Amino acid sequence: MFTSVFLLLAVLIDKLFGEPPRFHPLVGFGRLVRWVEGKLYPADPQGESVKRMRVRGAIGLALLLVPLTLLAALFDWLPYIGWFYTILLLYLTLGAKSLDQHAAAVREALQAGDLQLARQRVGMIVSRDTSRLSEQDVARATVESVLENGSDAVFATVFWYLVLGAPGAVLYRLVNTMDAMWGYKNERYLHFGWAAARLDDVMNYIPARLTALTYALLGKRQDALRCWREQAPTWYSPNAGPVMAAGAGSLGVELGGAAVYHGSLKERPSLGLGHAPEAADILRAQRLVSRGLWLWVMLALAIGLPLGYFYA
Repeated sequence: MFTSVFLLLAVLIDKLFGEPPRFHPLVGFGRLVRWVEGKLYPADPQGESVKRMRVRGAIGLALLLVPLTLLAALFDWLPYIGWFYTILLLYLTLGAKSLDQHAAAVREALQAGDLQLARQRVGMIVSRDTSRLSEQDVARATVESVLENGSDAVFATVFWYLVLGAPGAVLYRLVNTMDAMWGYKNERYLHFGWAAARLDDVMNYIPARLTALTYALLGKRQDALRCWREQAPTWYSPNAGPVMAAGAGSLGVELGGAAVYHGSLKERPSLGLGHAPEAADILRAQRLVSRGLWLWVMLALAIGLPLGYFYA
């Protein structure tokens, strides 16, 4: 019962206040990740075997995850005030309001006709080169980011909170942050970031498919399920594929296609059915994620409250 109530309170706090204005713990964690990387990454990576590079990355993963997750568990289990830290930790790991604000900033720039500003703003939430994107490309990149990050920063966080409590939400967001920093399949991180990327894949497997189902239920259900079934296997990520295919089908837009990452053109499969995204579709994607989050909260309350009374 308390688990679902704490979830409701954390979501409300996030909706009201968003991220802390000055310092976010995940930003500090990102700096810590860079520091650990500097200590563990070899000066001469060419002289290291694949196995040794993976071991180095796995050691870094353990050093960063274990103490902080145990610390979160300690705060969560404190008598009398543990509930406060549970809500606080869940609020700090949720990224719903932040994601919504970033997407809204891009949408507003597009609607104002300021393509250059829209390119700059979308560059804050995607890793591709945005300097030459058209209006449709900017809208497409933003919708893709909302759908994919809706899974990572919102639904997967809630899932692991419901499974393992606040320590689960903290563990997941730390893993997800490390994957965002070490999970690239380039020369530097292909092996060093292997452990972080694989753990992120494992922790996202079930949440990604629940997210895809959520998107399907709240939009064009048949199209979403069809795109999930037929198009998701063609995507390069086993977890992002179902999320983005189902989301695109639910919204009735076409995502994917060629994009420039780190100076190289990457040909990506097409996802979804319908028209190329426009500024208005960004708002529709935002609302899809928001409705999905409230659906999860209501389901948690509908299940948790009766169980709480039954076992009381």
